[in-house]
Amino acid sequence: MTRASLDKQPHEVAAMFDRTARRYDLVNDVLSLGQDRLWRKATAAAIDAGPGELVLDLAAGTGTSTDAFTLLGARAIACDFSIGMLRTGVERRGGSGLSGGGVRGVSFVAGDALRLPFADGAFDAVTISFGLRNMADTHEALRELLRVTRPGGRMVICEFSRPQIKSFELVYSQYLMKLLPQVARAVSSNPDSYEYLAESIQEWPDQPALARIIQESGWSKVAWRNLSLGIVALHRAVKPKVTNR
Repeated sequence: MTRASLDKQPHEVAAMFDRTARRYDLVNDVLSLGQDRLWRKATAAAIDAGPGELVLDLAAGTGTSTDAFTLLGARAIACDFSIGMLRTGVERRGGSGLSGGGVRGVSFVAGDALRLPFADGAFDAVTISFGLRNMADTHEALRELLRVTRPGGRMVICEFSRPQIKSFELVYSQYLMKLLPQVARAVSSNPDSYEYLAESIQEWPDQPALARIIQESGWSKVAWRNLSLGIVALHRAVKPKVTNR
């Protein structure tokens, strides 16, 4: 199978990204018209990680998004359950293996988002970009992120969302379902996976609905702001200093 189904079976999703890994970053750049670089910068600015802090970048893929968190001296771990994506990221940095001492300031660790291989309260900040939508259980993934974040620590989610201008929403919907798969066939190593991408974006909750899910999962001070007219939204939250989770 070259793409996952919308019930998001973990083995299907992992296999899909394994097959996509080789040209994943290039395709994202092409399909987003370079906007993905701005989204990464906005996510890093929202996390605002500094020296001495440890950041978890979940569903990090090749670690392209993770690099931005180390620029101000923070340490970062790129975690993903696609071995193909992680291996591609390590090889591009001239390293080998997946975990250990880190490559260019980033450590790569294989892990399942629903059973993270980290201790309670291990991270000062956690983030996930364009990966929460692929989880089989959104609430459980958010609760796991809550568990591994220290009390008072912060979370930033960068994810596709709903355009806020109705006329633009129609154009965007046509792009997702018709043009995006055609472009992916020309540049991707696994074009069928981008049919899943388009369908999963359309099925994903809008900005207020995702904010409610985050709050239901135990996070506090939930807020969001739109990027690129609402194609993407940044959701921010804080782990309560007193929690039963």
